[in-house]
Amino acid sequence: MAGTKTNERPGVRASLSNFGMSASKARVVLNLIRGVDVKTARDTLTLTTREAADVINKVLASAVANAVNNSGYSADELYVAAAYADEGPTMKRFSPRARGRAGRINKRTCHITVIVARMDDERLAILNAARSAQAAASRSRRVAGSRTKKNEAAEPTTVAPEAAVEAPETEIVTTDVVAETTVETTDVVEAATEEEVVSSDTNEETDK
Repeated sequence: MAGTKTNERPGVRASLSNFGMSASKARVVLNLIRGVDVKTARDTLTLTTREAADVINKVLASAVANAVNNSGYSADELYVAAAYADEGPTMKRFSPRARGRAGRINKRTCHITVIVARMDDERLAILNAARSAQAAASRSRRVAGSRTKKNEAAEPTTVAPEAAVEAPETEIVTTDVVAETTVETTDVVEAATEEEVVSSDTNEETDK
């Protein structure tokens, strides 16, 4: 008994025809999202660096929009039921080579199709439980981080005992410096006075 044909698979589909890429390159990316839920598929395509990921992400978004608007499904209950790429027409071009010859260039195209369907109740229950556990763990981490920040902000700042002991020594040193400066200034004044006395005596002798 033959299985279900590709174009007869149940679900809501979206397709892109004549995309300028070989089918083999597109299939590498399609293999990453086949059979997973829509949210995980979107995250995978966003983090994939291959060129086909952006285009396949748009096709997936179109399929989800068709399922939500036309069939009334919820986007959180959908998964990628099928994703495949068929070969399209190949454009043949030529490049000049040596001695009048020509090299053939094959510009390949492909048709990308993504089919989404609603998950069964058992799988949906498992997925919801996993999402709830992940949300609870994330909330616990946020609460713990917030409490840690509050405790750090509430702790009073204390002065180190060494700094409190060193403060009087600094004042004493400053007083000594001021006293030495005062003494030096007094000596300078006295020396200047003696010079004035000597000068006056000299002037008196000269007058005589």
